Amino acid sequence: MPPPRPLPSVLLAALVPVAAWLVLRPLLPPAPPLPALHTSAGFAVFALLSALWLIPALAPTFLAANLKGRDLLKVDGTPIQLSPYLSSLLSLLLATMLGFLDDLFDIRWRHKIPIPLIASIPLLMVYHAEQGATAIVVPIPLRPLLGRLLELGPLYYVWMAMLSTFTTNSINILAGCNGVEAGQALIIALSIVFNDLLYLPWPFALKLPMHLLGLDGEVTVGGWGAGMSYGSEQLVERHLLTRVFPGDTLCYITGMAFAVVGIHAHFTKTLLLFFIPQLINFSLSAPQLFGLVPCPRHRLPRFEADEGLLYPSTAILKGPAPLLIRILAKVGLTRLSPVDKTALAARAKAAKGSKSQGELEGDTEMTNLTLLNLLLLRLGPMSEPTLVRVLMAVQVAGSVLGFVVRYGLAGLVYDGDRR
Repeated sequence: MPPPRPLPSVLLAALVPVAAWLVLRPLLPPAPPLPALHTSAGFAVFALLSALWLIPALAPTFLAANLKGRDLLKVDGTPIQLSPYLSSLLSLLLATMLGFLDDLFDIRWRHKIPIPLIASIPLLMVYHAEQGATAIVVPIPLRPLLGRLLELGPLYYVWMAMLSTFTTNSINILAGCNGVEAGQALIIALSIVFNDLLYLPWPFALKLPMHLLGLDGEVTVGGWGAGMSYGSEQLVERHLLTRVFPGDTLCYITGMAFAVVGIHAHFTKTLLLFFIPQLINFSLSAPQLFGLVPCPRHRLPRFEADEGLLYPSTAILKGPAPLLIRILAKVGLTRLSPVDKTALAARAKAAKGSKSQGELEGDTEMTNLTLLNLLLLRLGPMSEPTLVRVLMAVQVAGSVLGFVVRYGLAGLVYDGDRR
């Protein structure tokens, strides 16, 4: 049985002044509206600190006096690691709540990108409390300089926080057609399930429970994705679009589920290989997401009702196109054209004024930088179901490429069992 962990000095130094201030605040003018509440909160913090300090300090004394117990619900005495499961559930619940708030309040992109950091806090705290590994295996070419293992320390937590932010937002960014959000989540979940199944017959006892966690979690997410994808497709065909709307809620919870199993099962690099289309879409969208060029609130493809086809949507540049945008246009990732104000005004009127006057001012029109618009730009206009099927084919191809890299090419830079 491991000894109890002592109270961290940083926690002690941070909470003692807070507790003291809460206790003393009612004595200072002006008095707060609820002085008893301040005092109670302060003593509650002191009680917490006392418990955290006394339990490790007095544990050896109680053990020496045989004042201890045995967990009768364990067959072999091995403790069950419930904390990773509970922290995962808490992160998923937070992600669901934050996604629902995003749907309600229409949060802008520059504000919503950091939101998943809040949902990842329980996950990171429990990972730290469980003394999770923070070292990475160094690729073979760099080992003469860095050694076989590189200890990242706090940087590893930054990496995990960024991973949860990316997996959550990347699914949300690659959206705009019925079935896209749920469909990509379904394919990624099935890819992770297949990857986890490769590990289960082999004697990797340390990681086996965590891969089972990934298997259970992604089977559930896969079920959600399958149901939502099927429902979305049926509703598109029946023109009942308002009955099933995954919204940001589904994007947040699926992305956080992927991050949870990737972090706990220690296969974050493999996880990112299943996000190749999302990585491409995020890289392509970066100039708009980070403010280099205008970013409309919705960048979904433009629908022409008289044709029943989707066309690339556009944004208006108010000045000369930046060098990066001109390079992207040169290689065919976007299209620059002079603004046809008459056609643009007609489209805005057909969309019932969704574009403000400020968004219509400018001299140059560029197609929005998303993977959906890129597919329409390179393959031509197509119907919404066709575009969704094309994107799902791209997602499947990305997963196949991920498996090729993980179990084929990775052997060139990593040694050991690459199963």
